[in-house]
Amino acid sequence: MLSCTFAGHRNLFLPDADRKIETALDGLIARDETFVFYTGGMGEFDSKCASAVRAAKHRHHDKEIRLILVLPYMSNRLNTDRNYYESSFDDVMIPIELADIHPKAAIHKRNRWMVDRSDVLLACVHRDFGGAYETVQYAMRKGVPVLNLAQQETLQL
Repeated sequence: MLSCTFAGHRNLFLPDADRKIETALDGLIARDETFVFYTGGMGEFDSKCASAVRAAKHRHHDKEIRLILVLPYMSNRLNTDRNYYESSFDDVMIPIELADIHPKAAIHKRNRWMVDRSDVLLACVHRDFGGAYETVQYAMRKGVPVLNLAQQETLQL
């Protein structure tokens, strides 16, 4: 099983983003038969990646592909937008480890939680500050391979 987390700035500045994300996902999907993709569901990059995973599930019927939304804390939107969440994700979870975390720190901790459970981080980070940048730095310190679509070079996975 291969697991992957997404990390990107809230606003996406990547020419031909949809194609690049699809190509990266197809490269990952070629490596195994079972996949878990974690998304925080925040920002344009996460949204495009989640959409690409849903499309990949249709293209690769022979593979087991799961898309999991990992939230940092409970929100009423889970109730008000229940149909959206049930139709868009295979699972929606709030890690128990975040139960006593202050909401201002919960997103940072949630990102680390996802990286800790991932074999690879698919990112689009072009600034050297912010939560997405910190997530990439954390993944690199943990030895998790990072494929940053905002950079010309790619890391071998």
